[in-house]
Amino acid sequence: MSDEERYAWVRLTLEPGIGPVTARHLLVAFGLPQDIFGASVAALMKVVPEKQALQLAAPVDPGIHTLIERTFDWLARENHHIVTLADDLYPARLLDTADPPPLLYVDGDPQALSRPVLAMVGARSATAGGTDNAFAFARHLADAGWTIVSGLAQGIDAAAHEGALASGATPATIAVMGTGINRVYPAANKGLAMRIREQGALVSELPLDTAAVVHQFPRRNRIVAGLSLGVLVVEAAQRSGSLITARLAGENGREVFAIPGSIHSPLSRGCHALIRQGAKLVETADDILEELARSGSVPGSQGIANRESGPASQSGARRAAKSRAPLTFEPSPPSVSSVSRSPAQSGALYSTPAGAEGGANAAQQALLEKMGFDPVSMDLLLIRLDTTVGALAGLLTELEMAGKIVRLPDGRYLQRVNHLQ
Repeated sequence: MSDEERYAWVRLTLEPGIGPVTARHLLVAFGLPQDIFGASVAALMKVVPEKQALQLAAPVDPGIHTLIERTFDWLARENHHIVTLADDLYPARLLDTADPPPLLYVDGDPQALSRPVLAMVGARSATAGGTDNAFAFARHLADAGWTIVSGLAQGIDAAAHEGALASGATPATIAVMGTGINRVYPAANKGLAMRIREQGALVSELPLDTAAVVHQFPRRNRIVAGLSLGVLVVEAAQRSGSLITARLAGENGREVFAIPGSIHSPLSRGCHALIRQGAKLVETADDILEELARSGSVPGSQGIANRESGPASQSGARRAAKSRAPLTFEPSPPSVSSVSRSPAQSGALYSTPAGAEGGANAAQQALLEKMGFDPVSMDLLLIRLDTTVGALAGLLTELEMAGKIVRLPDGRYLQRVNHLQ
């Protein structure tokens, strides 16, 4: 790609009021971005309103020019790339969605975007059991040849990235960012982001220096869903961004999976709602692999090859941007098999007995938070709390006597709840 064309692509994404849909319509009409900016106002007005036509026909705004120059400086560094709709590296799966970004910033390996990809998403305020499951599932799936994509958020996202990285696979994981590619949010995940770029890729559609703003994250989720052949929701409340990702995946014909949890946990309700709506209930990573194998979606299989060579990868934006032809867009942690069953599956439904005392002290409250809502063993609690056997046994006894936890027949402990909500 020439510097002139690269400049025009970046400018197209920086012009105010020109989103992915409008950019697509302009590419349909004119072929390449530099041809858009070279067109007359009259020609542009056939596609966009007069105000935007005048804007596109005018010389580039000095502020936009400065940001493009900074983008070129960023691109001059090692492993920094932009991937446009005209590039062979633009992922066919994303191109086959309703509003593919005209341009992606990539820090790392751009070829990771076209690998067999599975999305893993879930709650930011995840339980310890949820993050353990996310880590274990991601590691097992990465070992099986899948690249894991998530959103670099705290909680389930971070655990999924970590699990994939722990597999040692390359590329192991992709982080789709809701900020500019040179800004890591949350800042606590900066170290994780640097490891992802070495063992996969960081990806953003947003200009350099774009700060974290709430409305950008649902748009990020459409890229997470669009890159993947399936989405696994690990934990989610009834209203969460993870459910948006799952909905987008389903609308794009991708597989949707959900891990069930305790009926008492608010973070299980989103997963249970998805299962009621038709998502596939999974208890182990092998459940996902078996389902994907039935659909022909296995790394290296002919099924994936056929998907990747479908109409979207042979036509659409890429073909039009190259040929200027008319454009059509066609729509180690716990073992992987250790996902706990809900209390009802364990044989009983527990609630706090009448008269049980409330008000746990700080140590007891810390233990309850580490327990989460799934049955958990004493050995795992020792790891989570970094305490001694004697101290933990004392706390467990106190909580059991207070009616806040119950010891199950298999020796694990389960947190009770005050009432069913």
